[in-house]
This record gives sequence, structure tokens and C-alpha cells, in this order.
Amino acid sequence: MKDVLTCRGLVGSVRFSSEDSVLLGKIEGIDDLVSFEGESVAELKRSFREAVEDYVQLCKESGKAVYRSCRGSFNVRLSPELHRKAIMVSQERGISLNQLVQSAVETEVKQANH
Repeated sequence: MKDVLTCRGLVGSVRFSSEDSVLLGKIEGIDDLVSFEGESVAELKRSFREAVEDYVQLCKESGKAVYRSCRGSFNVRLSPELHRKAIMVSQERGISLNQLVQSAVETEVKQANH
């Protein structure tokens, strides 16, 4: 089960507020805080699409990038045992640990159809 919505390449996370009896969400992967809500799944989806369209339009009008910029590097935390095994695999394949991790991430992204 996935607790996310997608629209125009943006992802919205979803959670439930039992206190307010409402579904809440926010757009992920952007530099701003954009939230949406609904009392039903259909209303939540509609609110999400509207929030995405409004945000994309606002970015277009202001000349701002829609997506958070990525540097192309990030830290990965692994258990020491998995780290050791990954080093061994990369050495056996004659590639760097970075190349092994990049290959693994590429495989996962392709399987997710992105």
C-alpha cells in the first residue's frame, strides 16, 4: 500500500488526522510548503491536483523551478555488514562502491517506471 499521490511528476504524501477527521497531505520534493486536505479520498485527490496546478502556475509566473534542485550526491547509511558486503561485490565486479550504488538506484527507479 502506498500513502502517496502523484501528479505532473510531483508526489503528495498523505496522512490521517483522527483529531480533525480529515485526510491531510503535502507536496514533497519542493522548496516550499504546499499542503492539501479532504474529508474523502475523492476530495483529497481533487485538492491535491488543484494544489499541484496552482503551485506549478505560481512557479511559472515567478520564474522559479518547480522541483527541489539535486546536487547528484547524497549520503547513504547502511549497516556495517551490508556496507562490507557491498564493498566486496563492487571489488569483485571491478567497479567503485559509488558505481554499485548508482546501478542499484537506477535498477529500482526503472522498476518504478520513472
